[in-house]
Amino acid sequence: MKAKTVLPAVTMTAVSMVLTLAVVVMWLGTAMPWPVALVVGLGIDGGWLATLAYERRLAAQGDHNRAVTAVGWSFGLIAAGVLIAHALTAEESAGAWLAVAWLPIAAKALWLVHGLWERTALTPVALDAIRGIQQEARDEAAVARARLRAEAVTEETRLTAVTQAGARVARVQAKTAQTLAGAWSTLETARAGEDTGRALTCVTTRVTPGVTPRWELPVWGPTEPVPALETAPALTDAALDALVEEIRNSETPALSYREMATRFRAAGHSASEVRLRAAWKRVA
Repeated sequence: MKAKTVLPAVTMTAVSMVLTLAVVVMWLGTAMPWPVALVVGLGIDGGWLATLAYERRLAAQGDHNRAVTAVGWSFGLIAAGVLIAHALTAEESAGAWLAVAWLPIAAKALWLVHGLWERTALTPVALDAIRGIQQEARDEAAVARARLRAEAVTEETRLTAVTQAGARVARVQAKTAQTLAGAWSTLETARAGEDTGRALTCVTTRVTPGVTPRWELPVWGPTEPVPALETAPALTDAALDALVEEIRNSETPALSYREMATRFRAAGHSASEVRLRAAWKRVA
């Protein structure tokens, strides 16, 4: 992985140094002896290479020096300026020389990228741990999505079932109401009919002499509660004991209290539970 960033930077630096040296020798060789031009070119490349080596040493130690970085960029700018000046003054192939004038700046940028990579590089163990954490997070997210989808489908199914059941109940209620309405209409027709009314009046019991009771329709719907009426005066203890004794011994073997109480009330007698149980104790 390190070679992916080092090799481009080294290659670009070497090409930039060769171009800078060649341009200085060709450009300044016409104005001064070529050994002097060679020394100038080597000075630019050497200064650039020295600052680059020092920057790499500091980076290996985990340190950074802004002054050294500024000097390195200065040498890169000088090399780029030499290439640009040569391209602008060249009579032939000016465009080609101008096209390669950016190589020193590109080389410095590649070394910057390589430095950033080194500061953020992780060991294989850490990368494996990160991949495991990411995979676990993806698994948990997938399980959560599946659970939410399942819950949504379940809720949709439940709502559909409830809606269908409610619709069936509504249809049954509507059908029942329609049947009751038809029956009520039939009763109303029978009540309103002249011949039917006379026939029904003939079979009704006369409450008051000379008054013909009117046959009324049954009540359909909620009614107001009617307070209970006393049908007979309360029994005395002696009469209550006699009734309990009679009902208890009406069969053999004698009835239990629950059976006796049921038959007592079914016969139309009225007494509180406390009095009835006290009479049972006295008799039994």
